[in-house]
Amino acid sequence: MGNIPPRVAAIHGLPGFGRSSLSVVIPTLSAMGVQVCPVPTAVLSTHTGGLGEVEFRDLTDYIRPCIEHFKRLELDFESIYSGFLSNSAQVTYCKEFFAAYPKALAVVDPVMGDHGKAYRTCTPELMARMSELVKVADIITPNPTEAFILLGEPFSHEPFTRQKLKSMLARLSELGPRYVVITGAALVSGEMANVGYDREENAFWCVRYDYVPAAYPGTGDIFASVMTGAMITGDSFPIAMDRATRFIELAIKTTFSYGTDTRYGVMLEKCLEWLTHREVLKNYELL
Repeated sequence: MGNIPPRVAAIHGLPGFGRSSLSVVIPTLSAMGVQVCPVPTAVLSTHTGGLGEVEFRDLTDYIRPCIEHFKRLELDFESIYSGFLSNSAQVTYCKEFFAAYPKALAVVDPVMGDHGKAYRTCTPELMARMSELVKVADIITPNPTEAFILLGEPFSHEPFTRQKLKSMLARLSELGPRYVVITGAALVSGEMANVGYDREENAFWCVRYDYVPAAYPGTGDIFASVMTGAMITGDSFPIAMDRATRFIELAIKTTFSYGTDTRYGVMLEKCLEWLTHREVLKNYELL
């Protein structure tokens, strides 16, 4: 494409306050030199993580007309990237989006839950249909809770062994995607890591990071966004994992140092410049 920035159609929710979903997807990918074309699945006054009663407007009826308009404009996309969906019907429209752009990198962040529990907006119907998106994805980025849901297994709080992680990654890949990343895996060694699998290369990867005793909403959205931006701008899969991990670590440590309310998310604005440097990274290792 020469000097034309790569484009990503980002199918996510749009919260007005609290750094998550499109409010972090857009600036993160923009800092990486990627044009974001947002396709909001819902508009929310805040994210749904503990900020009181949320004003919520569902935009299911917007998605298909948006696809049709993009097609009439003959737009090209390097990636179609789905995240927060407000109901199970939106799965159908996401599948139509992926089908309309078969050459684009299909990224599915299967937003369903965390810490062993489903999000309050994630219905059993939506959880049941998420596997339809996973089937057509090139890459998925579940956290452990979402990985267990996709595999139809009860959640376990036990730390992961190397063998357990490799088994889960391989079985998730069998659902459809070439690339699988499980974020936020607690290892039996006491360390934390993001782990990944490339089915075509039959390679398992691990990127360890420092644990910080705080949980912030939106970090999964940021991780998947950096992964997407990195892969469509030339990074290999393990380097993309490393870049996403390092950026999340930087954002969390920066935010933790200020002692802000964790519900407000990470202080993305103080960290975005790091993404413009395109550092050569080497913290990844074989799992």
